[in-house]
Amino acid sequence: MSDYSIGTRCVQAGYTPKNGEPRQVPIIQSTTFRYDSSEAMGRLFDLKESGYFYTRLQNPTNDFVAAKIAALEGGCAAMLTSSGQAATFLSLFNICECGAHIVASSSIYGGSFNLIAVTMKKMGIRASFVSPDCTEEELNAAFCEDTCAVFGETVANPALTVLDIEKFAKAAHAHGVPLIVDNTFPTPINCRPIEWGADIVIHSTTKYMDGHGVAVGGAIVDSGNFDWLAHADKFPGLCTPDESYHGTCYAESFGKEGAFITKCTAQLMRDFGCIPSPQNAFYLNLGLESLHVRMPRHVENAQAAAEFLDAQDKVLKVNYPGLPGNRYHGLAEKYLRGGGCGVVSFELSGGREAAERFMGKLKLIAIETHVADARSCCLHPASSTHRQLNDSQLAAAGVAPGLIRVSLGLEDREDLLADLKHALEAV
Repeated sequence: MSDYSIGTRCVQAGYTPKNGEPRQVPIIQSTTFRYDSSEAMGRLFDLKESGYFYTRLQNPTNDFVAAKIAALEGGCAAMLTSSGQAATFLSLFNICECGAHIVASSSIYGGSFNLIAVTMKKMGIRASFVSPDCTEEELNAAFCEDTCAVFGETVANPALTVLDIEKFAKAAHAHGVPLIVDNTFPTPINCRPIEWGADIVIHSTTKYMDGHGVAVGGAIVDSGNFDWLAHADKFPGLCTPDESYHGTCYAESFGKEGAFITKCTAQLMRDFGCIPSPQNAFYLNLGLESLHVRMPRHVENAQAAAEFLDAQDKVLKVNYPGLPGNRYHGLAEKYLRGGGCGVVSFELSGGREAAERFMGKLKLIAIETHVADARSCCLHPASSTHRQLNDSQLAAAGVAPGLIRVSLGLEDREDLLADLKHALEAV
């Protein structure tokens, strides 16, 4: 499907039925798969043949949908996970062992920050957080001998900072490590980080890819570009024999294009079991088929809301890279060819109290712990998604006490702007 446009890939990539087979992606709702001999199954367990033996590791429905996401991102291989958080963890833990170090942008989703700064720290994996606006010198200074990965978000949730992907990729590669980018907000419709140097791309498919709030999920896409064997000392899990799989060396056996996803599936998915149900993968595929149609409407509504809010006296600041005055507008024009995303964050002059009053007066836009849905919704990050962060961490993540994140859905623009205006009158 690489010769087709991204819209065509949204509709048809990943699954091509043969003569007489189902036109839609089939839901293989089975935990197990039958074989004629134990030898045949043994070859699967030895990774000598491809196939399925237990859905905790792989399932055909999931793989069809993962293949579509790989095609959309321009990657060589992909896998689905049970949530975006699982995708973040597995993508890092697949290459970071006890004693490893991660360089990460400080402006990332609160759950990702806590995962890296707190939970993975308990596993002996350290992290250094840098501003997305750091200089090349500051970025390079964050690396150490044990650094194994660099992590960032294309458009950060909820600060809406835009990552300079080329800058972070250049630094990562200079130190012999991959750049992992969370591309949830732009989706591959508006940005394809692999084209700018990213090595691994992850998604919370719960958001725009699903688009309808029906299935939690995540995805990991490998570019196939990073040469693990060239930096074998940093990645023993990929470049030395895995005794739990009969001494398989993933980098040698599966090459640049297959090592990362094979190890992540055969080893980590086997041990952690965070795979989505085939039913959820089916729902995700339905969302993907209209992704290229929905994203422009999300962006149009967000741009209109950002421009409206930017003109209001009660609003101290609007974060949206589509605004010409936004500090990330230049990077958005470079990386976000489709205009970014449908999420706008803004700060009210009255702080937390004003934010609570504002949200209490909304009628059409719902208060939800969600984002990137067909239906518009909003939340107050400091008291919800980023509640676990202290004031200094909130500041580093770009989350002010009066910050509100609003996700503009697919409703009529005039109705959304009227709802925002009505709520602002109460502040």
